[in-house]
Amino acid sequence: MRAVVLVGGFGTRLRPLTHTMPKQMLPVAGRPMIERSLAHLARHGVDDVVLSLGYRSDSFTSAYPDGHCAGVQLHYAVEPEPLDTAGAIRFAARDAGIDDTFLVVNSDVLTDFDLTALLAFHRTRGAEATIALTPVEDPSHFGVVSTDDDGKVLAFVEKPAPGTAPTNLINAGFYVLEPSVVDRIADGRPSSIERETFPALVDAGTLYARADDAYWIDVGTPERYLRASLDILDGQRDEAIEADALLPPDLLIDPTAVVEHSILGPGCRILEGARVTDSVLLGGVAVGVGATVDGSIAGPAAVIGDGAVVEGLTVLGDGAHVDAGARLSGVLVPETDDS
Repeated sequence: MRAVVLVGGFGTRLRPLTHTMPKQMLPVAGRPMIERSLAHLARHGVDDVVLSLGYRSDSFTSAYPDGHCAGVQLHYAVEPEPLDTAGAIRFAARDAGIDDTFLVVNSDVLTDFDLTALLAFHRTRGAEATIALTPVEDPSHFGVVSTDDDGKVLAFVEKPAPGTAPTNLINAGFYVLEPSVVDRIADGRPSSIERETFPALVDAGTLYARADDAYWIDVGTPERYLRASLDILDGQRDEAIEADALLPPDLLIDPTAVVEHSILGPGCRILEGARVTDSVLLGGVAVGVGATVDGSIAGPAAVIGDGAVVEGLTVLGDGAHVDAGARLSGVLVPETDDS
């Protein structure tokens, strides 16, 4: 079984963490997000994955130079320019010579979906394409999908205004596609599968969808990135947290420091009297004497000065420095163009 995994985005909502690495290489509970995505695919029989690359493609090729990761073989398809979702799928499928039923995965989604059942549903319905759906409280930020009793898609509404959605079931970013779908996608220009391809399939009566209420999270914002790691720590996923994520190498925690409900990367130093709670610290972060980090994220090699307070979903980028005694709440360091 083959899959196309879309990893070409810029990760702008996760800046400043993504200034130096693509979001799929950010560790979630100590393991790069892309590895968790690929391991999930491998558990459902996928053994060959096409990575549709764009932004900082070298991060992936250098991390997995032998073309293998998490139990699957990798094929790298690097877009010459951003082609949007459908354009990226077409480019990757053509580049890898895909000519049979295949999966498409948005790689910034982490889930425990039963992909084996999704594929079986697709084949039973004789669908041209099948979308995995997940229920959410507020569907206004997503693509909403309504179906008939047999699962045939009746409407595909992208980001409806609050209170107008026909259902709370949204496009979960996992698709089963026939090669004929690739033929429908325009060549040589950016094209959206959500706004162009899926509506055309609705008109043709060949688009189906299956809901799954298993764990699902779109790790596209700092809040959800933090939650994804802590959910694994809390045992809310089918996969257990690895031992080296709980006790990473070269970790130093002073006996007087307190670390609660947090994930620390290798080489972190938590000095005397410091306190780290409900947070994620990537590799090499230093938390100074008496400093506090609460509900926040610190990128690689960030330094938090003595007595400083970092709280309220503050995000520190690679090598960021917080002055001694400073108090930061809900800010990005350094600030980004989107902040």
